[in-house]
Amino acid sequence: MSNAKEIRSKIRSIRNTQKITRAMEMVAASKMRRAKERMEQARPYAEKILQVIGHLAHAHPEYHHPFLEIREKTRAGYIVITTDRGLCGGLNTLLLRGTIAAIRKEMHAENTSLALIGRKADAFFRRIGGQILGRADRLGDAPVVTDITGIVKVMLDAWKSSDPKERIDALYLCSNTFINTMKQEPTIQQILPVQPSAGEDVHKHEKYADLLHHWDYLYEPDNARVILDRFMTRYIESQVYRALIENIACEQAARMVAMKSATDNAADLINDLDTAYNKARQAGITRELTEIVAGAAEV
Repeated sequence: MSNAKEIRSKIRSIRNTQKITRAMEMVAASKMRRAKERMEQARPYAEKILQVIGHLAHAHPEYHHPFLEIREKTRAGYIVITTDRGLCGGLNTLLLRGTIAAIRKEMHAENTSLALIGRKADAFFRRIGGQILGRADRLGDAPVVTDITGIVKVMLDAWKSSDPKERIDALYLCSNTFINTMKQEPTIQQILPVQPSAGEDVHKHEKYADLLHHWDYLYEPDNARVILDRFMTRYIESQVYRALIENIACEQAARMVAMKSATDNAADLINDLDTAYNKARQAGITRELTEIVAGAAEV
């Protein structure tokens, strides 16, 4: 019966683990719903601010903002957003693998500057090496824009730098895109130089193409250049913040799926161990009956 006792101990241990994974699944589902709401609220702002930048850039072509300047790529910067914790399937692994592939495709690693958000990205690039300009982690499930302004400023300063060894000529944002609960895709998006949109409603018909030159905003202060400078920085911050919020939604969705899979696997393992326990118990009973019958026969 010692074998049956060991099996029963394993069943008890797996059931305890199953309770934990089921609880983590429910927590992740609750957090995912809240993260999706924040993600849906952040998307329209990021899209609208790009349209405003597009109109400002077209309405005032005499001022060419540095963030609109297209340069020859000799050095690139990457803002990489991962999670702080694991237990979310291959979410971080696929993103980091895609980031490394993109860096190798664009240029050598020594010509790349990195800004990392999330402990998994930090641990990964500490291990393989890389020029890390900034780090941010432990931002929680409901971060605010001010949490990432430092990271953004570091990369924008690198863009504006006059030192060719420090200046970056392109800035990429690496994060996960939320498709649905079962699917999240790693995405690498170029955010500098900015490619402004003048507004979809204007370009739908050619006869409206001249509208950009016939109307303009009222400015306070009355300087479009100051407004454009502020909008450019705010746009980059909004893109990074939106990606961070969306990555949190991806994390919770991936963790919910991973924990559900772990719970289901635990149930299958418990069923197999129950069968093994019953067989071991039956074998023990049969052995005891055989010994009793043999002893009675000898008497």
